[in-house]
Amino acid sequence: MKRGSPTRQRLAALALLGIPLLTFPVLGLPQGELAGVPATVLYLFGVWAGLILLAARIAERQKK
Repeated sequence: MKRGSPTRQRLAALALLGIPLLTFPVLGLPQGELAGVPATVLYLFGVWAGLILLAARIAERQKK
């Protein structure tokens, strides 16, 4: 079986990390609010932005 490139493996691992972070049991943990914004919304967008930033760093590393 042919192995994928290291970049592809890292992106797959990142996706596998993101799946449990964005499922209901974990999404239900944040409570309260900050500046009138529910903690669940802050958590959701924080994880989403973090995954995008990590994917961009992995992809940029490939270009060097």
